[in-house]
Order: sequence, then C-alpha cells, then structure tokens
Amino acid sequence: MAFRLSSGDVAGFKVLFCLAILYGLMSIIAYSVIHMKFITPLGLDAPLDRFSESRAVEHVRVLSKEIDGRQVGRQGLREAAEYIKTQLEKMKEQAGPNLRIEIEENIINGSFTMLFLGHSLSLAYRNHTNIVMRISSIDSHDTDPSFLLNGHFDAPPGSPGAGDCGSCVASMLEIARLTVDSGWIPPRPIIFLFNGAEELFMLGSHGFMTTHKWRDTIGAFINVEASGTGGLDVVCQTGPGSWPSYIYSQSALYPMANSAAQDVFGAVPGDTDYRIFANDYGNIPGLDIIFLLGGYFYHTSSDTVERLLPGSIQARGDNLFGVVKALSNSSKLRNAHDRESLRDTAVGSEDERAVFFDYLSWFLIFYSRRQAMILHSIPFALYFLMPFFLRLPNSGVWSSFMTFWDFFKGMILHAIGIILAIIFPVIFSILRLLFSGHSMHWFANPYLAFMMFIPCSLAGLLIPRIVWRCFPLSQDVSVLKSSKEQLADEARFWGAFGLYALLTLAYLLAGLNGGFLTFWSAAFMLPAWISFCVSIKSFGHKSLRSTACYVVPLIPFLIYSVYFGGLMAQFLIEKMGMMGSLPPPYGYFIPDAVVAATIGIVTGWCTGPLIPVAGHWLARSSIMQFLLHISVLALALSSQFFPYSTDAPKRVVFQHTVLTADAAQVVGSSYDLSVVDSNSLLFLFKHAPEVSKELHIGSELLFDTISQSRQESWVGIFPVSFLFSRSLKFPADNDDILKQYRYFPHLSSYKPQIIYSGGSRRVYLEFSLGSSKEVWVAVLNITGPLSNWSLASNILPGPERLDGGPPSYICRFSGVAQENWTFWLEASSSEALQVEVAVVDQYLVEPAKKLKSLFPNWVDVTAYTSFLSSYIF
Repeated sequence: MAFRLSSGDVAGFKVLFCLAILYGLMSIIAYSVIHMKFITPLGLDAPLDRFSESRAVEHVRVLSKEIDGRQVGRQGLREAAEYIKTQLEKMKEQAGPNLRIEIEENIINGSFTMLFLGHSLSLAYRNHTNIVMRISSIDSHDTDPSFLLNGHFDAPPGSPGAGDCGSCVASMLEIARLTVDSGWIPPRPIIFLFNGAEELFMLGSHGFMTTHKWRDTIGAFINVEASGTGGLDVVCQTGPGSWPSYIYSQSALYPMANSAAQDVFGAVPGDTDYRIFANDYGNIPGLDIIFLLGGYFYHTSSDTVERLLPGSIQARGDNLFGVVKALSNSSKLRNAHDRESLRDTAVGSEDERAVFFDYLSWFLIFYSRRQAMILHSIPFALYFLMPFFLRLPNSGVWSSFMTFWDFFKGMILHAIGIILAIIFPVIFSILRLLFSGHSMHWFANPYLAFMMFIPCSLAGLLIPRIVWRCFPLSQDVSVLKSSKEQLADEARFWGAFGLYALLTLAYLLAGLNGGFLTFWSAAFMLPAWISFCVSIKSFGHKSLRSTACYVVPLIPFLIYSVYFGGLMAQFLIEKMGMMGSLPPPYGYFIPDAVVAATIGIVTGWCTGPLIPVAGHWLARSSIMQFLLHISVLALALSSQFFPYSTDAPKRVVFQHTVLTADAAQVVGSSYDLSVVDSNSLLFLFKHAPEVSKELHIGSELLFDTISQSRQESWVGIFPVSFLFSRSLKFPADNDDILKQYRYFPHLSSYKPQIIYSGGSRRVYLEFSLGSSKEVWVAVLNITGPLSNWSLASNILPGPERLDGGPPSYICRFSGVAQENWTFWLEASSSEALQVEVAVVDQYLVEPAKKLKSLFPNWVDVTAYTSFLSSYIF
C-alpha cells in the first residue's frame, strides 16, 4: 500500500527540511568560528610590531619537541627554564633606553594546605624554578602598581605539553618580544611569570605569591591556560570585581568570553593558577583565559605541536596584547596596600560579577549585575502584563485572567516539551547501551552524538504541541476578533515566552550568570512575534510566509544558540574521556546519558523559540514517525563505530607498583591498570590482544577472576585516583627493579622522640628518595592520633578515608635536592602512628616499557613506577 501524505504533512516536511537547511548553515558558521577558521596566522616574516603565531609556534616546537620532557623531576624542565631565560635575555639586549627590564630566576620553597577535587591535602615543595621578567619605564618605581601575566612551563607526566602549556609560554614570550619591539612604553610595570610547577597543584604560583618581592605590587593579572590544543581562548573565570572583564570587552580584538563558564567551572576535574592569585593568596582582580578545544590530547602523549589548531595562538596573542595594554593603563590598577585601604569604602558594585558573552567572537555584550536585575526582569513583567494589554480593552478583567490562564497552560506545556527533549535522548541512549557491547560510540566521531540525539529530542519537544489540541482555550471566541487558531498561537507563544522569563529570573536569583541565554531568547521572540502578527494580515494565518516572518528575526539569536551550544557539547564530548570511571552498573550508562541530556538541552534552547509558531506545522504524526525512525537508524549506525582512534585516544593509567620494606628490600611487585572513562579494562583487553597475552589474560576474563587494586595502591597520585573504579593488578617480576635501583625511598627517625606530659609525643622523621631517578611526587598518608606536624605552617588538612579505612592525613612532597626531607609529627596519645609512603618515579624498567609499547595506537598510556612502603612510629 502506498504511503500517502496529506497536504498538511507535506507542508510540515517543507518546514522541517527548511529548518534543517537553516540550522545546517548556522552550524557551518558556528563551526568556522569555534575552530578559528576566520583567523589568518601571521608568518615568521610578520612585522615586528605584530604578534606572529609562527614565531610563537617555534617556541612551542623547542619546548615540546627538542626538549625531552618538561616534567618536575626530569632534566627537560631545567632545560626549558634555561631556554625561557635565554629568550628573555635576548629581549633585554634589544630593548630601547626608555625601558627597564629585570629578569630573575627564583628558586621557591614552601608548604600549604588546600582543597583539590573536593579532597583535602597538604603540599610541601622545594627547589622549584620560576622565571620572572618585569618590563617598566625607566622612570618607574618598585612600588608602582603592576600587571601580571602568568603561564606555566612544566608539563604533566607522559605529555610533551605543546598545548598545555607550551602554547601559553610561547604566547607570553611573543607578547614580551612585542612589548620590547613595538616601541610601546608600559605606563605601569608588566610582570611576566613563567612558573615551573603548576601541574603539581599550582606550586609555582603559590611560591611567587608567598615569597616574591613584587607580589604586593600586582593590581591585576591574566592567567593563560590550555585545556586542549586550541580553539576559542575563552575567559572562563574573572574576579574579584568586574572591571577586568569590562576592560577585556573593550580591548580584545576577538573577544571570547562567557560569564556562564564560571558557573560550571567547578564541575570540570581540574583547577588553574587563577585560584591562587584571585582567591587563595592574592585577592587580585584578574582573568582566567583557557584554550577549550582539543581536549582529546590534553594531558596525553598526543599533545604535540602538530596538534595545535591553526589560528588559535594568533587570536590569543592579538587579544592578549590589546588587553595587557589596556589593563596596565587602567586607573583601577592598585597595589595590595591600596586595595586593602579602599576595601571598606568601595562601592558594592565594585565586587559584583558582571554578565557578559561574546557574539561569535565579533563583539562582546557586557552589563553589570545591577543592570541584569532590571533587564532580566522585563520579560517576566511583560508575561504578567500582556493578558491585560491584549484583553482589557475588549472584555474586561475576567477575560484577561482567563487569557493569563491560557498563557500559563502554554508555559506548562512548553516546559514539558523542554523536559521531554532532554528525557527522550537519555532514554534512547540507555536503550542502545542495553543492546551494545560498549559505550561512548560518539567519542571519536562527535557528529554521531548529534545524529543520534537531536531527532529524538525534537520529537520530545513536539509531543506537547500534539497534546495541546486536547486542551481547549478558556476564551469565548465569539466575543473576540481573533480566530481560535490565532488565540492558540498567542497562548503557545506567551507560554514559551513566560517559561524563558521564569528561567531567566531563576538564574538571576540563584546568583548564576547563564540567565542571559534565556533572556535574549525572550528578547528576540518579541520582534519575531510582532513580525508574525503583521505578516498574518498580508499572507494569512496558515501561510508558510508568515512562519518565515517569525523565524527570520530570530536568526541572530539562533546563530548564537548554535554557536554556544555546539561549543559546550563539543567540549563536553572531548572531556568525557577523562571524567572518571564510575562503578557498575550505573557507571556504564552515565557518559551516554550525560551527553544525551546535554544535546537535549542544546536542542531545546536552539529550537524552542521556534516551536510556538513552527510547531503548528511540525506537530504531526508523520513527522514524529520520521524523527523516531531517523533516531533508531542513527542509533543502529553509531553502534558500528569504534569509540576511539589515534585522534581521540582512550586514556589508561599504568602503574608499576613496587612494595618495599626498607631501603634495600622488595616485598612484591605488580602492574596496576586503570581507566578514566566508562569502558572498563575488560573492554580494553578484549581489543588489545597483545596486552592480554603479555599479562596472561584468558579470553573469558571477568573482574572476579583478577585481583583488583585497592585505592591505597594509587595514593601516589591522590586525589586523582578517586576518578578510578575497578582497577586491576597483575603480578610482575622483582628482579628488574633490584637491578636498576641501589636503594629505595624510605622513612626513618633521625633523633629520639619526645614524650610530653599527658601522653602526647613528637616523632622526628627523615625521608629519603633513595636512588629514584625521575621523581615527580612523593605522598605521605598518615593514620593515627596525629595532632600536629611541622608541615604546611602547622596546619593539618581535613581527614580523608581511603578504601573506607580510618581517617588519614595526606601530604605531597615535590622537588629534588641533595639533602633528605626532615619534619616532625605529633601524636596526641601513645597509640601508634602509621605512615604509608608512595613515591612516583617517571622511570620505567624494561619489562614495563615493553608492556606499555604493546598497547594499540588508539590508547594513550600514562605510565610510571610507584614505590610503596609502610611504617609504624
């Protein structure tokens, strides 16, 4: 039997396909902006008074390729510091007589306590290196307020660190050269801080802020970071105060900023030096500017210079130089003493976070929170007033009340549509996983996620439009000039408008900044509705031209929605490869459900404003069937794709665990493996047969048949280890370790303990790293009646529990020196103190290297050796 469509169905499909073309074109525009297609990088021969990406990339090439590893504990980090210092010395030699350039190499030491990833720990460090340069006019004074530009030159273990953060250092070097060669004389000093220990939890910036002589002169700062290898260089955090973001909005050539990013920043596993300067130790107004895309390569061996996204560094440099000039010239730039003295008399708005967002990096919209209170309340007020404006002249208060009731029903139904637009993709993602052998099919091919989840999200959005026909209007149509269909359109429109107004107000009252999105959707819906009402008089209510007259005024907002939503979805998809593996049975479903829900949200705000009018054409059973069929086909097609590739690798953490009893005895050795996404190690071994063979794993592998690693085994990388679940351990040979190391890390008493009256006592300890070769960090996990210690200014961190054990206190040591670490612990009673020691050495013995090499090229392996020992005092 032939499949026939009614004239209404044909019109509906015309609208659907026209919208598909429209959104396709908008997606192309958004893609070109997000991936920096509109930027032309300048070459090596660019004028000296221009920032050149090519010149900056040459620095990245040296730092990430010619220098062998910039990790703490490796010689490459020392070479990187020397390279940076050499480049700065060359600039100093070329500087004109009106510039004063001071260059320092600072060795920093210190200790402090912090919260990281929600876990409390202390950090003690020594012999880390910062390179600092101060550029000022010849007439400047040491106490003048200054501006700080910060970036780190160390890299995480196993990564060349081209994006994170060789690109940051290279940008800063080119900005410093440009400052010298352009002939510009900074009105106030500019400090360039190249810090050498960010990856170990912001130690370099802490050392600067607690010890350097210029720390109290800083009046504003910019921290440059990278969460990938390029793309938009977004202002993700700003404060205290809104004036740095305002200056950014006025001076950035390609503004890329979004105040809503600060609302969700804490959900991402990680942190930046921004917290040290703005929150923990400086309370300095500043900006945190971060490369967002290329997260596939973040903290992996694939973070190479070849992966840098062309145009990204050029846009960053052009922006930075303009903002640096503006900030250094700002009258609000005050040193620490002046900020403190003005704090009590400052106007309240000085400390407010502003609302701002860029429009396709063409310009930035910026307004204060006080202005937002007024602007964002206007749609809410209009929603309540419109029933009276529309009906009072004709039918009185009762008719106005009934009109408002119709609007309210429209709001509820539109809200249900948005909710279903989120729920439907989640349901489809779960159903697919029930019939699939693994999750995250979309990881290496993000377009699959959009193919799978947008059609079913649209179906969920349209369902209330079909249900709407079952809810008659409250108005007596005979007394009104408008037709019943026009009344229905009004109710649907103002219902959707009211929902966005309510959401905007909810954001604002919650203190969040994302409300601008719903506010601007409501703001653009008003002229679109006026255009639609006017067009009805010319084209009629059922004309596709009238619908087009509604859609066209919305296009500027829709382009922004696609741009912002696409960026958010792409960023999330890339980050799902490192968000952690949660235990079964629910952990398997969470990544797909999260991505599905996110795309549902994006679909809701990108298409929701069209539904009040376009929904009249789309809410048909034939279109619903079409969307659901497309969803099922996309889900089936996606299941044929492998989740990973060399461009989107699976992350594996490989720890060669060595248990020692004293300085020369090995008790046991194992290979511990873990992953940081939802596809477990069983999936990995199934698709990596050479690794399975080397580890003597059979084809019928089950978690219950293999020893699982305890969380205590991973204490060397605490608290990152909390991202793991169901880690596995396999036996390893001890002989190779004994051949490579003369003696192992160990802890001992270096003088007799002191016993105080009342039963408390003090234990004096000495910690030796043994003959470890490339130590990245050492961790102490102390359990027992600990009441005080000599670390972190005698401040204990909050207690932690590993594997559900007793409360313990954790301190991380970093920095290599000839002398051993010495410290004391105080116990409140005679009960024993147990100290577990973990030392992370980046060196691998040959069998471990061989095992690492057997992993397929779609797997990125972070590998190291961890020495574990335990002591009772």
